[in-house]
Amino acid sequence: MLDARTTHTPDAAEALAVTRLTLTRFRGYDSARLEPDRRPVVLIGPNGAGKTNLLEAVSFLAPGRGLRGAKLSEVERIGSPPGAGWAVAAVLETPTGPVDIGTGREVAANGSGGGDRDRRVVRVDGHPAKGQTALAEHVAIVWLTPQMDRLFLEGSSGRRRFLDRLVFGFDPAHAGRLSRYEHALRERARLLRDGRVDEGWLSGLEDQMATTGVAVAAARRDVVQRLRAACGRAVGPFPGADLAVLGAVERWLDEGPALAVEDSLRQSLRDSRRLDSDTGGAAVGPHKSDLAVRHTIKDMPAALCSTGEQKALLIAIVLANARLLAAERGAAPLLLLDEVAAHLDPHRREALFDEILALGAQAWMTGTDDNVFAPLGSAAVRFHIEDAHVTPG
Repeated sequence: MLDARTTHTPDAAEALAVTRLTLTRFRGYDSARLEPDRRPVVLIGPNGAGKTNLLEAVSFLAPGRGLRGAKLSEVERIGSPPGAGWAVAAVLETPTGPVDIGTGREVAANGSGGGDRDRRVVRVDGHPAKGQTALAEHVAIVWLTPQMDRLFLEGSSGRRRFLDRLVFGFDPAHAGRLSRYEHALRERARLLRDGRVDEGWLSGLEDQMATTGVAVAAARRDVVQRLRAACGRAVGPFPGADLAVLGAVERWLDEGPALAVEDSLRQSLRDSRRLDSDTGGAAVGPHKSDLAVRHTIKDMPAALCSTGEQKALLIAIVLANARLLAAERGAAPLLLLDEVAAHLDPHRREALFDEILALGAQAWMTGTDDNVFAPLGSAAVRFHIEDAHVTPG
């Protein structure tokens, strides 16, 4: 095992890292500014101090709704002036050089019928981006939160989101394809629900669902196949994990070429219109897929493992993903680990720290007890959080 107190980060000049983070009217923060360096970041403070809010702010540097899956309006600080919006800005060091990212909520008047309309805006190096999917070209982020402790026990939607977050790092275009697929899925469901059987419109939406849906499924399948090799063997005290993505579209891809699978999905959507008009959504598609994980040594589904083993499996997958990204893209993803270290035994905790340092990853970690992070020594930068106030050191 590496010694976390003396290990030096390899290729630190190429590491992916946030070196400035600014929050405006975000959750409990009216304003805040952090200026870490490339080292891992430790956020220490009592429960409710605002540590997780800082991790959530970092998570908005990637496409999606952040680590809490929040609506844009839910993120804005309570008591803000109407229509003020919120913002997160960051300077990000990447293997290709520094990038300035800004994102937030813009509230505009809805001219079609009154009220307000939410929109998430994104700026990269001072220029407006066409959408938040542009963020995936610059930053990959993976997170583990206490709410994810039941990832293997609850519905498949959480596991799909977790898998898609991993895919974004390898294939930035996946974010855009997923967004287009989900938009077409919602539009088709609306038309069927309203009884508006416009053949041309429906066929166009189903064609988009077929082409983008197969691409989404293929990207997930490709990343899972690569992760299987990296996760197959145990690393230190973390167990080996066997991964598979399950679903009708993935099964068809095992049996034939992508174009034939597009035809199959297109035909299935057409055949299920009557059923889908009653149930909503669509009976077949990558929105129904699932990520299956097994403990390799025990040959046991993750759902049947102990709580500690499930957490260790999740950490093992995240570390394997980081190792692959570091090899393929030149930098590990940002890791957001909310209250993860405190719930590990000392052996696994130090192994986690050692892996983070060996990867050169900037991991943002939260905790209530600074002693938990003592093995990191000066290898991490610390901030103390109290009542949404940030103090370095």
